[in-house]
Parts: sequence; structure tokens; C-alpha cells
Amino acid sequence: MSFPRYPNYKDSGVEWLGEVPAHWNVTRLKRACRVFPSNVDKKSYEGETPILLCNYTDVYYNEAISAGMDFMAATASNEQIAKFSLQAGDTLITKDSETADDIAIAAHVPKDLPGVVCGYHLSMLRPTPATDGAFVKRLFDSAFVKSCVAVRANGLTRVGLGQYELDNLELVFPSLPEQTQIAAFLDRETAKIDELVAEQRRLMELLKEKRQAVISHAVTKGLNPDAPMKPSGIEWLGDVPAHWECASLARIANRVVVGIAEATTHAYADQGIAILRSTNIRAGRIIGDILFIDPVFAGDRGSKQMNAGDLVTVRTGNAGVTAVIPPDLGGCQCFTMLITTLNSESSSEYYCYWMNSLPAQCYFSLEGWGTAQVNISVPILKALPIPMPTRAEQNEIVYFLDREIGKFDTLTAEAQRAIDLLQERRTALISAAVTGSINIGGFA
Repeated sequence: MSFPRYPNYKDSGVEWLGEVPAHWNVTRLKRACRVFPSNVDKKSYEGETPILLCNYTDVYYNEAISAGMDFMAATASNEQIAKFSLQAGDTLITKDSETADDIAIAAHVPKDLPGVVCGYHLSMLRPTPATDGAFVKRLFDSAFVKSCVAVRANGLTRVGLGQYELDNLELVFPSLPEQTQIAAFLDRETAKIDELVAEQRRLMELLKEKRQAVISHAVTKGLNPDAPMKPSGIEWLGDVPAHWECASLARIANRVVVGIAEATTHAYADQGIAILRSTNIRAGRIIGDILFIDPVFAGDRGSKQMNAGDLVTVRTGNAGVTAVIPPDLGGCQCFTMLITTLNSESSSEYYCYWMNSLPAQCYFSLEGWGTAQVNISVPILKALPIPMPTRAEQNEIVYFLDREIGKFDTLTAEAQRAIDLLQERRTALISAAVTGSINIGGFA
């Protein structure tokens, strides 16, 4: 869909903005909205009035704030309630974050919400009678405002937007009826885009489930659908091909140890020996942002060295997730993860698939300990029940899974590309509409 431009434009006089429609007005945010940074925290104090608190995450993850949301219970003073209670037309924005490109995320309040108060880490923008709050929300969704905010943010470990910088943001506004028209148009069009994104996300979830099912079936049942089966003797594993053995990982492992389990920050180096962290490990692969440590420090811990073909398993958090060390990382180390060296009769790639399969992941969840995060140990990993096809079958299963999983990964990547393009289209449409680059009058 293509949109016409307005008949006449003028120089906005604002860096990043360029030309705007001749009848639109450039003004500072404080002229269009009253801006209130909230000071209502999430604690409850004796003597204050119970309220529901709209928090940072309520704004960050939602386009609009509505009565059906699960707000936190807190208290506030009468003065705070009078000032920060949510009213129809308000726009709430996040005022700080870890990075400058992630602040001033906006959510609109379409209806009065008695008893719901704007919380700390948020600023409330209350529109003047000449301003539509829904249009203000869309302004803050635009690439133009995001760029303006990013360059005005300050801070070291956490960046924020001060009251002066927010008050004096230079924005562009058409007449009130046109603001309302643009906001309604964007609500309708972004809803269509959001549904297309949701469809792609559902597809990715289905692909993920199918991918896991294919892996789990291949590593537990083999590739021959006519093979005679027998009970594995393990309740959660079920039947396996009759000619397969079942044992524990310890039977085929020459080594199961914990990687470096001491402070390493003092040994970090720009170059040296790669050291893997749990954040580098995904099921069956190792991802970037790899750190390095001093070779002397690594050499003193030679018993922890990993060689090509070793298995590295996450011990805490995503416990049990496993990858194979590739040739280009041979000789690397890892930080507090589990290292398994298999005997020469066992395929690292097959047992990597096995350890990432649903049955094995269920084992780690059952046998691990911890509440917030599951943890596993060397004894738990050694005791992991394993199916033992012949080496030839292991190789066949790996070949089959590499091919099939490659198909799933290709489809998943295509779905992600579609999502990225849709989100780019969404941002571009919002930015063009609220800055007057396009005239949506005939489409509203």
C-alpha cells in the first residue's frame, strides 16, 4: 500500500525531522502535555491508602494500559493518588533502561482507571485539550522520537531521560482532529501487522515442537519403523529397539568433570585461550561473544581443557543443554559447566542429540535441584540413562537429524526474517504517519 504526501511542506527547523506538512506545528512536549515523573514506589507504608500500581513492566510489554491487567498492590499518599492516578488519554513512558535505545517505551491509557497509580521508573504524559494522548503514544513509537531520546539520555551503568530533556523534546503536531484520525489509523494498521507477527511466532513454536519430536523419536526409537522393540527398563524412556542396549552415561564416558570453577575475571585477555560460559551454549551449537583467558592461567588447569568432540553441558539454569566442541575450539576451557569425553565407540553428535532430547531434559529436571534455577552435578550426568545403538546406527541417526533439523532451522529462520520485516514495516508506517511524511487522510 502506498500513501500520498501532503500538498505543501516546510522546514521543521528540528534536527532529525526535516520537512513537515506546512499546516503542522512544531512544539516542545511540555506545551502539548504535562509531564510528571512518578515517585510512587512498590512498597506499602502504614497510614497510606491501598492502591494498584502500574509498573515499568506493565508499560514496557503493553501497547495500552487497561483494567484487566494484573497490577501490583501497594500504597500511596493522598497527594500521590491525586497526581498520578491514571486518566483516559494519559501516556506512560519508561524513563530509564540499560541502553539508550531502550528508553521512553510508551503505553496509552484509553479509559480512566480509578485506583491505579503510575509507578516509579515511569513518567506520565497528560495531554492538553489540544492534544490526543493516543497520538502522543504513537509519536514515542516512532523512529524519530526514539533517535531524539537516545541522544539525550545520560548515565553509565543505567541510562535515563531527565525531566528537562523530556520536557523540551521538539515534536510535531497536526490539528486535534487530524491527530485523532492518525492515531485511529495506526491502531487499525498496526493491529493487522501484529496479527501477522503473531502468526509467524505461532509457526515458530510449532516448528520448535516438531523439531524436538523428530529428535526425541530418532534417538529413542531409531530410523527403522519395523524394528522389534523391547522395554528399556526406564519408565520415562519407554520401549527401544530390541537390539539396543541401555546403560548410564558413565559406561561410555572416559571423563566427566566440572570446568574451571574459580574466579577468572583477573585472567581475561584480548587474545589467548577461549573460555565458554553457559550463555555461549545452545542445544547442539555454540554461539558468539566468546571470552579469552591468559594461556598460562589456562595451562595451569590443563585437566579442564576441552578437545574437539567433547561434550559441554550447562550445569545451572538451562541444565542439561549440550553442545559438541568443534575443531576450531579444540583446547578451550569452560566456566563451571560439565565436560564429557566419550570413548571412541560413541558418537559425540548422537549423544549431543540425546542429551538435548525431551526425555533427557525431563531427566535433568527431575534429578536436578534448586527452585529458581535447576542445577545438575557430575554424579547426575554420569547416571543419565542412555540408549546405545550400534556406532553405525548412531552415525545414520546423526546424518538423518542433521538433514531434517536443517530443514526446520531454515523454516524457522524464514519466519524470523518475516517477523523482522513486519516489525520494520510497522515502525516505518508509524514514523511516516506521525511526522507527516505520508497523508493517510484518504485511508482513515
